Amino acid sequence: MTLGLVERNPRIPVTHPVAADDSREFVDAASQPETRGIEIVGDDERHGRPRDLFPVWAATMVSVLNFTIGASFTAVLGLELWQAALVILASSLLWVFPGIIATSGPSAGTSGSVIQRAIYGFRGNKIVIAVYGWFISGVFLALNWVASSFMGAELLTRMGAENKTVGLVVVTIVVSIVTVLVAVYGHALILKAYTALTAVLLLIFLVVTGFILPTVDWNFTQPEPLHGAALWSSLSIAFAILASSPLSFSNSADMARYLPRDTKASRIAAATGLGGLIPCVFFTFVGALLGSVVSPDALALGIEYALLDMLPVWLGPIFVIGVIVNTVALNGMTTYTASMAFQSIGVPIRRIPSAILIGVLGTAFTLYLVMSTSLIDAINLMLQFLLVISVPTMAVYVTDILLRRNRYDGLELFDERPGARFWYHGGFSIAGIGSVVLGGIATALFLSTDVWTGPLAVAIGYIDLSAPIGIIVSVAAYILLAGRRVRAQVGA
Repeated sequence: MTLGLVERNPRIPVTHPVAADDSREFVDAASQPETRGIEIVGDDERHGRPRDLFPVWAATMVSVLNFTIGASFTAVLGLELWQAALVILASSLLWVFPGIIATSGPSAGTSGSVIQRAIYGFRGNKIVIAVYGWFISGVFLALNWVASSFMGAELLTRMGAENKTVGLVVVTIVVSIVTVLVAVYGHALILKAYTALTAVLLLIFLVVTGFILPTVDWNFTQPEPLHGAALWSSLSIAFAILASSPLSFSNSADMARYLPRDTKASRIAAATGLGGLIPCVFFTFVGALLGSVVSPDALALGIEYALLDMLPVWLGPIFVIGVIVNTVALNGMTTYTASMAFQSIGVPIRRIPSAILIGVLGTAFTLYLVMSTSLIDAINLMLQFLLVISVPTMAVYVTDILLRRNRYDGLELFDERPGARFWYHGGFSIAGIGSVVLGGIATALFLSTDVWTGPLAVAIGYIDLSAPIGIIVSVAAYILLAGRRVRAQVGA
């Protein structure tokens, strides 16, 4: 097994809490829990095809959230339908980023949370992954569970349940248990089950779309069309909102790491990127059409409830089931990858107990959220600033892959001795961390939200250029600060 290679290689110390154990057999089968965490996947254990990744990402993006975001473009931001369509297409092109990152999984044979040691150094990477790779994942878990919990409880109430609070608790616990089971069984189950889930979700959401389309106003125009700076402000804010989705999936390498090493990178990137892009574009535009008949007040209460009123009685429960299934698909994968993030930052815990722990914490957080609207407001406020972290970390990761020509030595990524290749300066890469900090500052300076508008965004008329400027600054800084060093490492 490859784990033995890690232990026997004289360059690699056996102090890593997982790599030191050479007694376990790792089997990637849907019928049994996956015990492998961040350990390197050996060439003799590689399997699968790039196209297997398409339904993994499609299942996460056939989401009611796309309806909500699209409706906000027309009902709240004041965009015309054709303007909303252009923004949706432009922002969805950023799915190329998760696609590129996915290619690093087969190259290194380990988790993306480990691969980024090459960017930030061993100690620096612990900080980045602790904040972004795990904490933000935990927040997303809770927020997604909150949405399905409220919809499930609403459905139970409409079916005659008298105590909505009990309904919230029951739905939360059931969804959490199923989600954790998906994460425990891991990679093989996700690849096998998500193909069926994608088909089911597409069927449900297409049927729902079929009932939505006859109600929309195909001749819709804004009563007061936007012009000038106001138009560019709305366009840019819409772009930033939708861009946050692909820019948050820096875990795509985890799902691809079992593929054979010689798998074509272009096919991995295409399967990952298109899996997210296609349903995102289609259902977000359906949401924009829905915004022609849904008021901003109804949207503020949650488009899910407006949809339940628009759908036939028989379709409402099926739609709610679809929303819950999508939540399980998205959170199951998020819990799976977050369990490896725990290991990569040095927590001495196996992957399965890690997944269970994350599930328990997420469940407790969700139960607190559904009982406290003020905390939901606080979390939503924090998510408005997610781009400040996700933009630079994603941009720097992609840049490192391109500079390194996707060549990663999995064994060296576990060599944490001072003086090792990725030890850098006391365990920190000044170039990597500095690039992310500079990119984050640039993102914040051009961010435009209800609670924070960067001074440079104000100077140009409240136009939100946070995503494009943050990407440009992060990429430029990393090439300037780390380009020569990375090329030298590849040459060596």
